[in-house]
Amino acid sequence: MLKKMGEQCDVHHVHPHKFRRTMATTAVDKGMPIEQVQQLLGHEKIDTTLQYVMVKQNNVKVSHKKFIG
Repeated sequence: MLKKMGEQCDVHHVHPHKFRRTMATTAVDKGMPIEQVQQLLGHEKIDTTLQYVMVKQNNVKVSHKKFIG
C-alpha cells in the first residue's frame, strides 16, 4: 500500500523499513542512547541497530567538540 501511495505522489522506493531507519536515525540524532534504540527496534545485537542508524557527519563534529574539545 505504501509503495502505491508513493508512486501516486511521485516518490520512489517507499517501504515500511525506511520509516524504521528514519525513526532510529532521528532518535539517535536527538540524543537517545543507541542501547535504547536497540530495545525499541527489538534487535538482539547492537550491531544490527548500528546498521539501521545513519550517522550524520555534522553530529560527529558536534560530539567531538563537546566531549573531546
